[in-house]
Amino acid sequence: MTEKRFDTATALIDAANREDPNTETCEGKDWPKELLYAHRMSQMLERYAPDADDAVRIAVRAQHIQRWKSPRSDYPMNRKGYHQWRATLYSFHADTAAGLLEQAGYQQPFIARVKKIIGKQSLKTNPDAQLLEDVAGLVFLEHYLSGFAAGHPEYNEAKWSDITRRIWNKLSDQAHRFVQAGQITLPTPVDELLKKVREK
Repeated sequence: MTEKRFDTATALIDAANREDPNTETCEGKDWPKELLYAHRMSQMLERYAPDADDAVRIAVRAQHIQRWKSPRSDYPMNRKGYHQWRATLYSFHADTAAGLLEQAGYQQPFIARVKKIIGKQSLKTNPDAQLLEDVAGLVFLEHYLSGFAAGHPEYNEAKWSDITRRIWNKLSDQAHRFVQAGQITLPTPVDELLKKVREK
């Protein structure tokens, strides 16, 4: 029964993300952008913390669920607007996932735990939320930082060092060791930036 609920929840999350009108090409295949992201998150969790339980696995899969429905452009393009957008996203993702978990037959205590993880509540004291933060950071470093850099040619090296440092500082010591052990594939520019950040 538990395995069936998990499979149903995962299928519902994937179906929701399959509606993404934005696409990304990976290994010659076009993917709905957030569906690809969700799969990358699950794959990284399997590599980084293969013993994670179902609540964490679901939270990781649903981290960006239907993100395109709350675009950054809806908020002021400044630091305050960015933080408003992020706060709204946490609630939106958590609530959207909760609705799908109800459909899958999960009970409220489980749903509440997943919502707390996705909402990154009590990040400093909730190891599940930190695990999600680690996986998200690892996925961003491996798959997205280079593309993000290509979209911002106006950023100088100091700006990129600051961005990379902030990502690094969000990761746990365990995630630091994972990266330093060569467990993720880093494009050369990202690897060089991280080395400079770690040396400071």
